[in-house]
Amino acid sequence: MKTAGIDGCKAGWILISFHEGEEKYEILRDKEALKTAFESYDLIFIDMPIGLEDEEYTREADELLRKKLGGEYASSVFSPPIRPALMAPSYVEANMISHEYTDKKLTLQAWNITPKIQMVDELLRADENLKDKVLESHPELLFQKLNGGMIYQKKNLKKGIKHRLELIKNRETAADDFFRDIKEEFRRNEVEEDDIVDAMVLAYCAKISEEEGIKTLPEEFEYDSEGMRKAVHYV
Repeated sequence: MKTAGIDGCKAGWILISFHEGEEKYEILRDKEALKTAFESYDLIFIDMPIGLEDEEYTREADELLRKKLGGEYASSVFSPPIRPALMAPSYVEANMISHEYTDKKLTLQAWNITPKIQMVDELLRADENLKDKVLESHPELLFQKLNGGMIYQKKNLKKGIKHRLELIKNRETAADDFFRDIKEEFRRNEVEEDDIVDAMVLAYCAKISEEEGIKTLPEEFEYDSEGMRKAVHYV
């Protein structure tokens, strides 16, 4: 099974694959490149909200994820836009729609990645075959699992990046070279260090999922009104 991990970055998306014999990294700069990537792999873990609520401000998956991460790391989880607000042309209008349905406003953090949520949503709605192979995941949850249930350092610190890179290097020989090469090849205003380690853990966990099995938050998930899984996937 050919697998990959994808994380959003300033240049678009960073894809990493640890598929044996075809290890690679790539920057996907537009929707067509992302579509090609989706079609090229059998399973992808992506750090992007997929299944959306229609009227509830917070998804059950996000509530459970915050509890799993706990403490200071719960702040890395935010509530994505509800589906009626997804295609709003401006933050003001998205806020109005969100407040109308949920009595709460959309956070600026959520709005800033809404174009990326839209892009993934459009591609998955256009191809039914993608809905069960492009799966929402969360790097901090994956790192927590790899580290025996605890994360010691935040990734906005140098030692936090080093800690996460070590967790992957211990399992994937290509990780160290990939990290160095990506930093040399792309500017910080295109790909940041945390984007790299996040894509790596998504790629590694997608790879081992065939043997380890995939778990979800919640364990028994529902589908949204467009047939998307309302779940965060992990191993």
